[in-house]
Amino acid sequence: KEKVNTSFLCLLLSYNFNIYFKYILFLCYTCFIENEGEYMKKIELLSPAGNINSLKAAIEAGCDAVYLAGKVFGARSFAGNFTNEELKDAIYYAHLYGVKVYITVNTIVYEREVENFLDFIRYIYKIGVDAVIIQDIGMMDLIRKKFPNLEIHASTQMHIHNFSGAKFLQELGIKRVVMARETPLKVIEKIKKELDIEVETFVHGALCVSYSGQCLMSALIGNRSGNKGTCAQCCRKAYDLYDEQNNKLNADKYLLSTKDLCTLESVDKLIDLGVDSLKIEGRMKRPEYVYLVTKIYRKVIDNYYKTGKLNIDKSDVTELEKIFNRMFTKGFMFGEDNNNYVYQKRPNHKGILIGNVVSKINNDLKIKLLGDINLHDALRIIDSKEDKGIVINSMFKDGKKVISAKKGEVITIKYDKYVEKNADVLLTSDYNQLKNINEEIKARKRRVLINLYVEAYQGKNLIIKASDNKNEVIVKSNFLVEQAKNSPITKEVIIKQLSKVNSTVYDIHNIKINMDDNIFLNIKDINELRRSLIDKLNDVRTKTNEFIEKDYYIDLPFFKEERCTSVLINNENEYSKYNGKVDIIYTENKELLKYDNVILKLPRVVNNYCNYDKKVLVGEMGGLINYSDFDTDFSFNVVNSYSLAFLHSKGAKMVTLSYELNKLQIKNIIENYYKRYKKYPNTMVIVNSYPEVMICKYDLNKMYKISKSFLQDEYGNRYKIESYKDFMKIYNYKKVEYENPLELYDIGVNCLRTNV
Repeated sequence: KEKVNTSFLCLLLSYNFNIYFKYILFLCYTCFIENEGEYMKKIELLSPAGNINSLKAAIEAGCDAVYLAGKVFGARSFAGNFTNEELKDAIYYAHLYGVKVYITVNTIVYEREVENFLDFIRYIYKIGVDAVIIQDIGMMDLIRKKFPNLEIHASTQMHIHNFSGAKFLQELGIKRVVMARETPLKVIEKIKKELDIEVETFVHGALCVSYSGQCLMSALIGNRSGNKGTCAQCCRKAYDLYDEQNNKLNADKYLLSTKDLCTLESVDKLIDLGVDSLKIEGRMKRPEYVYLVTKIYRKVIDNYYKTGKLNIDKSDVTELEKIFNRMFTKGFMFGEDNNNYVYQKRPNHKGILIGNVVSKINNDLKIKLLGDINLHDALRIIDSKEDKGIVINSMFKDGKKVISAKKGEVITIKYDKYVEKNADVLLTSDYNQLKNINEEIKARKRRVLINLYVEAYQGKNLIIKASDNKNEVIVKSNFLVEQAKNSPITKEVIIKQLSKVNSTVYDIHNIKINMDDNIFLNIKDINELRRSLIDKLNDVRTKTNEFIEKDYYIDLPFFKEERCTSVLINNENEYSKYNGKVDIIYTENKELLKYDNVILKLPRVVNNYCNYDKKVLVGEMGGLINYSDFDTDFSFNVVNSYSLAFLHSKGAKMVTLSYELNKLQIKNIIENYYKRYKKYPNTMVIVNSYPEVMICKYDLNKMYKISKSFLQDEYGNRYKIESYKDFMKIYNYKKVEYENPLELYDIGVNCLRTNV
């Protein structure tokens, strides 16, 4: 932007104009820069909408775009979400305000679901969706080819966490990448400097402890796949941690429960880096939460553009804490300390400290207040034994019933459970806060400013134009303006009638009228033209893009049917055991690469690629453009024949299918692949292993200063934890072991793999 602006100014001042004209040009240029909100692209504030009320709350709070889901294919299946008809209404409503709508279709898509998936894409495309957010790599490839002018955003579920991954997507024509929350700022900076792809980053809300799209814990333990939108939130459960000598290490239980992200204090850094969109998490949250978070981030962003400084109101942070927090973290994107990333005491809303227990006599609980409190507020009382919740339906001060109390005062509430003296009292729901937010939402103060221009000349049609600074519409009367016989119409009357737009999304910024004196206009005619003008402007603002559908195509290599075995090993002893007994040997241990028949397995989180000119097993998207000879690992989440074909088309010699597939689903994929492409795929299935269910930048071993450990859940199941460079791997307690693995050969699988 700076380069373009400087070039523009230098060009203007280079001409041989006199000094006064140059000064005028400079003033025009300055005005252009100061009003860049109208002329230049500002960072987008993207808000969540789990239902229509949250969508309206987000828009009223000042968002630039919303993301939401239909009833299918969204990664938050337990949010309210939208029916097809509601999606249509939501897009229309948002577009009236100039707000974009991105629809999440960010689950993996099974083979049997593909046709329904395509039908859904066609529907939302036709009703005007601004972009779709995709996880499944096969569906990404299918959509970009069938619907070439439909904008695609790569979901954070696609696990793009490095420069190469973003570059790969840019080369495919993907418009935007939603970076993994763990991505360092220096990586984002490099992407924005060197690539032509939009970058979206999360700035507030709940965090996954695992890299998104790389968590199999819920799927393999409870048959509720996070990649299908039905995550059971295993990370929010209670665990104990044991070392190799079986010593229990933890005092608190919620070892994987992350704090909530809050990056208010770093918004300026993201703007300066050129990030395109700031994303608020929260499709499961209520409208009041969506409104408040959006409003506060809107305030900070706008103020930074206006003043060049980041001004954070401490009271705004308190409001954010009251509406919902599990404690706040700035996140790994901004270099959060490993030991400050989770909140081990509880996995739910913490609220804010509002007082301490003074005494409890019979059922009278006395609380010394550290802040103001009101009737209908919700409290959580925390002592050494347990947390207890209560809603204040009545309270007393000095023996008198009151509806509010101030900091420093002592109140009494009725409470029939045991509680310790000096126990902390937290405010978890502020009745007045919620009440005020709802009043602000209902007020609908957000308006689209328009300018009107009127021509009223005797003997000609009455003309009214409307402009929203982007679109212009015109209406003409079907009658000619006549000379007034009695009282001529005045400009004031015309302005009054044209200003009656309160029932619309618009507000009049300016009305310019050119008219003859002594003319007559019927008030009814002016009103009808105003309504017609507004309808036309609505139509223009909500116009959908042209629907284009083309044939899907792909070039694929030929693979012969074969039956081979492979193994993933870790050390010299395992090499000696399997050498000569399996066809392919993979390893992460570089010391074993001295053997010619060993293939290097790359990690599924890559910060720096190694210089290596032999075959590799790739675990993430960036590896697809850094190596020419490769197989792909389970972490690509391949669950349909389109994903399989996409990876083969990009050079993958052998593709490992997802852990989330059963034998029937695998058979269906291979059959459809051959039916569509008239070629056989080259697939590998892991038939014997303890799967990696999580990979995290957060590391429990680092926290407790040990090398290996075990998580134990409430049922006594133990999950091995290993640390590898800058991240932690958690393995499932239960072994994946096919009962009759050789049957997979019969349905077309070429390779069976064991992970030692």
